[in-house]
Amino acid sequence: MNTASLLWGVVFGAVGLGFFVYGKKQNAIVPLACGVALMVLPYFISNLALLVGAGVALVAIPYFIRR
Repeated sequence: MNTASLLWGVVFGAVGLGFFVYGKKQNAIVPLACGVALMVLPYFISNLALLVGAGVALVAIPYFIRR
C-alpha cells in the first residue's frame, strides 16, 4: 500500500461516514448504502485507479438517485 491509496482511503472513508450518518438520520437507503460501501471500499480494492474510479462513482450515486 502506498501513500496515495492510503490518503484516498481516508478521504472516501470520511465522505462515507458523512453519507452514513445522513442516511441514518433521514431514513434514506441510498446514502446509507453508499456510505457503508465507501467506508469498506479501500479494504477490498488495492489498485489506485480502480479505487478512485469506484469511489467517485459511489459519491455520485446519491446525487443521481434520490429516494
